[in-house]
Amino acid sequence: MTKTTKQTGASLPLNEILAGDCIDIMNSLPEGSVDLIFADPPYNLQLKGELRRPDNSKVDAVDDHWDQFSSFGAYDDFTRAWLRAAQRLLKPNGAIWVIGSYHNIFRVGSAMQDAGFWVLNDVVWRKSNPMPNFKGKRLTNAHETLIWASKNENAKYTFNYEALKALNEGVQMRSDWVLPICNGHERLKDENGDKAHPTQKPESLLHRVLVATTNPGDVVLDPFFGTGTTGAVAKMLGRDFIGIEREEAYRKAALERLSRVRKFDASGLEVTGSRRAEPRVPFGQVVERGMLRPGEELYSVGSRFKAKVRADGTLVGNDVKGSIHQVGAAYEKAPSCNGWTYWHFKRDGKMIPIDILRQQIRAELYGDQGQSH
Repeated sequence: MTKTTKQTGASLPLNEILAGDCIDIMNSLPEGSVDLIFADPPYNLQLKGELRRPDNSKVDAVDDHWDQFSSFGAYDDFTRAWLRAAQRLLKPNGAIWVIGSYHNIFRVGSAMQDAGFWVLNDVVWRKSNPMPNFKGKRLTNAHETLIWASKNENAKYTFNYEALKALNEGVQMRSDWVLPICNGHERLKDENGDKAHPTQKPESLLHRVLVATTNPGDVVLDPFFGTGTTGAVAKMLGRDFIGIEREEAYRKAALERLSRVRKFDASGLEVTGSRRAEPRVPFGQVVERGMLRPGEELYSVGSRFKAKVRADGTLVGNDVKGSIHQVGAAYEKAPSCNGWTYWHFKRDGKMIPIDILRQQIRAELYGDQGQSH
């Protein structure tokens, strides 16, 4: 499947796995054509010798040729090259996620900032079932780090805050995520029954990333596609993907995996929208429409404070006047206040938040677009 980009008129190989070197292929794709990049680059683990369990069985560690570099300098050169290609590919409001371990993530983070990316968060993926430290000479390595960054400081990146909050049972999502490593039926195996890929990421991790920072129809690029976790989750969530993978065995496993993935029903693809994206309604409109009258009293949570509505949509209280936000902040001696949730009016003996009135206006003026979730 191909898609012509508005920016360049060039076509994108959507929902395909491209074979070859990620830097060369990224440089061949049209500039400014990708909404999000999820990158799981080689970690450069620098493993020396075999690792064995207490029962002397061999650990299937990451000792593949693609994870081996001659020096830190060689790894840094590789990192800077693929990050430059990624920066060129992103749309003006695009963003990138990079995941790594203590072996590489600090070097990658520095290179990202040097390349012009603007770091938004680092996320600690705390593994609920990590591999133990068999030699007992270090702490059990129980986490990996993700860096989330926008294309630059001024990019208006996608962040579905309310969707993540809903995913977390109504509590604001934190930057430490407790998720299991990929195992059981999700872990892909080769014809010998061994792991198809040593660092296959769990779908739960990619689900959270894509729900948080993309929308249906967005283009997600994974330059280190492996066995296709990014593509599988993107397909389920109604996002388009582009995968790049140079290893034939991984491409084969990913193609087989993707052939079994079904897109979620369209009604399930929408997520809770951000309140910041909802149409703005000035408090003055509430007064203009007669939903609250000049001189009517508003009450704070718990009725500790009260203020009167003025004809121009401001409030006046004890020695203070201003917007619903300013008066609330002054009473609470706080730097800011969300007046829509702070102030209430009385109807039939009940206290009702004024935000109900804002949502009513939004519903009338904008239909479903203006409804709060």
